[in-house]
Amino acid sequence: MTFEQRQHNAIAEWKALDEKPCIYVGAATCGRASGALKLIESVNKELKKNRLAANMIEVGCIGLCYAEPLIDIAGADGVRVSYRNVTTEMIPQLINEHLINNNPVAALALGVVGSSKISGIPNLFDLPVLKPQERIALRNCGYIDPENINHYIASDGYRGLKRALKMSPDEVIEEVKISGLRGRGGAGFPTAVKWQFCRKAPGDEKYLICNADEGDPGAFMDRALLESDPHSVLEGMLIGAYAIGTTMGYIYIRSEYPLAITRLKIALGAMEDYGLLGDNILGSDFNFHIKVKIGAGAFVCGEETAMLFSIEGKRSVPRSRPPFPASSGLWGKPTNINNVETWANVSAIFDKSGEWYAGYGTEKSKGTKIFALAGKINNTGLIEVPMGITLGEIIYDIGGGIPDDKEFKAIQTGGPSGGCLPKAALDLPVDYEQLAAAGSIMGSGGMIVADTDTCMVDIARYFLTFTQNESCGKCVLCREGTMQMLEILTDITQGKGNSSDIERLLELAEAVKIGSLCALGGTAPNPVLTTIKYFRPEYETHINEKKCPARVCKALISFYVSPDKCKGCMACLKACPVGVIKGKSKMIHIINQEGCIRCGVCLDVCPPKFKAIAKVTGSLP
Repeated sequence: MTFEQRQHNAIAEWKALDEKPCIYVGAATCGRASGALKLIESVNKELKKNRLAANMIEVGCIGLCYAEPLIDIAGADGVRVSYRNVTTEMIPQLINEHLINNNPVAALALGVVGSSKISGIPNLFDLPVLKPQERIALRNCGYIDPENINHYIASDGYRGLKRALKMSPDEVIEEVKISGLRGRGGAGFPTAVKWQFCRKAPGDEKYLICNADEGDPGAFMDRALLESDPHSVLEGMLIGAYAIGTTMGYIYIRSEYPLAITRLKIALGAMEDYGLLGDNILGSDFNFHIKVKIGAGAFVCGEETAMLFSIEGKRSVPRSRPPFPASSGLWGKPTNINNVETWANVSAIFDKSGEWYAGYGTEKSKGTKIFALAGKINNTGLIEVPMGITLGEIIYDIGGGIPDDKEFKAIQTGGPSGGCLPKAALDLPVDYEQLAAAGSIMGSGGMIVADTDTCMVDIARYFLTFTQNESCGKCVLCREGTMQMLEILTDITQGKGNSSDIERLLELAEAVKIGSLCALGGTAPNPVLTTIKYFRPEYETHINEKKCPARVCKALISFYVSPDKCKGCMACLKACPVGVIKGKSKMIHIINQEGCIRCGVCLDVCPPKFKAIAKVTGSLP
């Protein structure tokens, strides 16, 4: 069967979904963690009970993690309505009202998917969280079954590959150059230039790699893409392989992503069945094979030379460059490496055009970028926005602002090696150059928001703890320097800091940046440097006054009972896990400060009408 015939069948299968009701369940990791699999059981039970025939389709993550689990229902009229935070108790009502009575439940609905209109329910993409977004890499996420290749093909999948195979490899690279696509793995190196280097490198044996070793805390862009639309990534890899002239590719993915691995393997099997992988792809003389390499989860393997050693079965440590992987990479052969998001953009570029893609973004940072919003923000999840959007637009327009109407304090961009930017940076356009000028990085796309309850010294300590633990130990300055910086930060948060600590931190940070082989060490000091730059008074208060203004650092806070407010209800005494609260019923209680572990349970259980427990920093009143 030709690909054209398979394409015809795929479109027919997609259209046939409208012949009976469809129920789409967000069943990526975020949906499953919120109870999606239980919802599927409940839906099937309710359908059977009412003798209803309906298509049950597991889709990926649309990015609205704060609204999970999500279920979309398309009734007899084909209008698809998305419902948020669905529970098993809601299923009977949704099935009865929406499917049986053809009456969508506006009170539970998030939005209408598509151009149809229903009174009382907004269009999904008119919602503030989605309206500013431009979904290119995430174009199919949450809409198609990631385990059904026909859904991808019916959504114009592999059309870009067909176009690329009619071009010469040099023309393919030129199209990528026109698009202005830069690598989305963090460094932002121009993709076309990287491909050109590898194509021109001498030697017939070359390799292509998809770097899916996503290790940043709070980042889940690659995972969501592979779970929700693996074929967009795989199609991009095929186009890249054709351009650089290789027949062998690897996907390096961490073992912590079992669902992504499963869906990748299903996709690869379907591609082989459809003649999209292996020899003579789509009847051409282009041959390409892909292997999945599962890593153990070391953060350093996100660095490309360390990842190459891991694929080769060696210890994962970075090596000096040059030579660069484009000329001497896997097993000493020319190797091209791009990350998951980059490959998903490649397939979109060839489905549309390089000029179309370059229409988004800024002069030097073209296209869109996926970010993972986490921390103290209302709308947690994945977003895809044009380069050049401001931090304020991301936090307040898309992210919905700070929970409980608290005040924004800082945002860390770029993962654990990124910088912490203050309120004054809310108007900062997000692109590679602007973030770097502010002392942060784009990284792979993590964004963690902090409110005024966050201690910036403690957050620097937290991220440095991560990078220090993940250091491979090869470079002395990275291994020892990050350890010394962490010790100083720990002392400061415990009230043991001294007046010279800030200057020592700055000196060590610069040494670690200069003396590290890879980006893990080179960027590890960023949280420290930016928190000192923008929040230095907070450091000085910790050191000079032995106080934590945010009342976070345990060694610098205390809980005590206000004698004029305590009614002796004994709630705190009974809840204290270490038994350091003393007192009798209807008498004032006392907390033994020496034995207190500062867990805050007493504060949590004290009746709001009394407010007898106080949390203070510094000396007790």
